[in-house]
Amino acid sequence: MRILFLLLFALSLNASDELALHNKELFGALTLLPPFLAIILAFLTKEVIMSLFIGVFSGTLLLSISSNLIAKEFSFSALIDTVVLAFSSVVKHLLNSITDAGNAGVILQVLCIGGVVALITKMGGVSAIANSLTRFIKGPVAAQVNTWLVGLCIFFDDYANSLTVGPIMRPIADKFKVSREKLSFILDSTAAPVAGIAIVSTWIGVEVGLINTAYGLINIKDINAFGIFLETIPYRLFNIFMLSFVVLTAISKREFGPMYIAESNCRKGIISKAALDVGAELERELKPNDNISHKISDALIPILTLIIGALFCFYFSGLSALDEESLKKVQENYFSFYALRTTFGEADSSIALFQAALFASVVAVIMGLIRKKFNHKEAIETWLHGWKSMIFTIAMLLFAWSLTSIVKELGTPDYIVSLLGEKTPKILLPSVIFLFGSIMSFAIGTSYGTMGILMPLAIPLAYAVANQAGLSPNEVHHYMVISISCVLSGAIFGNLCSPIADTMILSAMSAKCELSAHVKTQMPYAIFVCAVTVIFGYLPVSAGLPVWLVIIVGIFAMYILLRFIGKKVE
Repeated sequence: MRILFLLLFALSLNASDELALHNKELFGALTLLPPFLAIILAFLTKEVIMSLFIGVFSGTLLLSISSNLIAKEFSFSALIDTVVLAFSSVVKHLLNSITDAGNAGVILQVLCIGGVVALITKMGGVSAIANSLTRFIKGPVAAQVNTWLVGLCIFFDDYANSLTVGPIMRPIADKFKVSREKLSFILDSTAAPVAGIAIVSTWIGVEVGLINTAYGLINIKDINAFGIFLETIPYRLFNIFMLSFVVLTAISKREFGPMYIAESNCRKGIISKAALDVGAELERELKPNDNISHKISDALIPILTLIIGALFCFYFSGLSALDEESLKKVQENYFSFYALRTTFGEADSSIALFQAALFASVVAVIMGLIRKKFNHKEAIETWLHGWKSMIFTIAMLLFAWSLTSIVKELGTPDYIVSLLGEKTPKILLPSVIFLFGSIMSFAIGTSYGTMGILMPLAIPLAYAVANQAGLSPNEVHHYMVISISCVLSGAIFGNLCSPIADTMILSAMSAKCELSAHVKTQMPYAIFVCAVTVIFGYLPVSAGLPVWLVIIVGIFAMYILLRFIGKKVE
């Protein structure tokens, strides 16, 4: 679902820099209209695709007006032509993006991984893994920690996490009187935060692609996008703190706000009313057939095939892309750290992951047929169901990616840099980017839409601020890594707060918890971690503190704050 987002964004770099500067001077603040219009409409209407389409159309309309002004055409017929041209330009942006080989690889990568997830779920492999981790559960603390561990294991896709962990852990949570609200919180907190930083997941192609294409906005073409992605992982502080916070609440047995009430009532035997089974159709389609054994290998073999296959594909893809000088160094030792770092950095991640996911799909189908988990017709239907589950996201990403390409053509990044570049303190900018990303992701309910809209705005701004501060090239790079991390971390916030976020809804359905109850209990926790991320995370790290120290201090601060504001659930 998330693939097309990367796809359409890449072609935005074909826009003329001179035209972008012309449009910036011509429209000024109006260059902000398309992304802001998309955000506001998404917040008001809760219809992300329609809002993004209107944002895209408003952008192409401005571009058409710019073309007519350049041509000095002001007649009524020229006005009609402007509207027609704007609509045809929407189609043009979509089609041009789809024809890019790398973007197409990203789309196919995500679709195939979706197919693999569906296959291993249908075979009962995911259930077998989860069940094997629950044998030592003896109380509510262990039930929560084991749910967290199972969530970490389903790292390759946030939807897979939400749909599979809940049904497995729900009976155990009920047995040890863990509230449905707390269960849905743990499910949600180990979905997007884990998939967003996993090296092999349905997110990585989008994240790496956005990093690569956004660097083109500052005319830096030859970058190691995958290497930059790896560098951002320690700075994805919201993800790290949220995952840590789940464990802290479980081990300390302390909660606060509405979650404390829900947990206290559940311990007393007052079980929350289960939500209507909105996700029953999804569960039924992926439910394993009766009278088949559930084996851990049904999931481990396809997943390991995907991971190991991706590593091989990364290596050989990067090896074929090396220049002569780098290739000579690699040939001295094909498995040296330099060789691995260089080849992985030069690899086409979208194509590599697509190849690995396709091979893993084949392996999963063959395993299912040999072990008689399904017949050949069911295998294909299940695999395609994994594709079908991503259609909505693909449509959403398609328009969001188009919007980012139009933003570049309009000169929006240049306008924001000229507006804020000299006024934003260097130490505050990463935190501002993170908070803006958090607000945006809450408003539109999609991490991908947030990343796609914000990345092309944040990177030029951060680059300008770093250079104006007189930083050295290494310091500029480090500052850029922090700022990129803020975009990617802030985008996760909406998944844990917004009532229109997919994972928010799926987590509530999976735990059979009322969506309103899930939002009510989880939102204070997400805001709490968000505040800690800024105060004890991005502000100190922007001031120059080592990230490892910041992580330790942030986790310790959460523990102390939890001791003060949290109440122990007996």
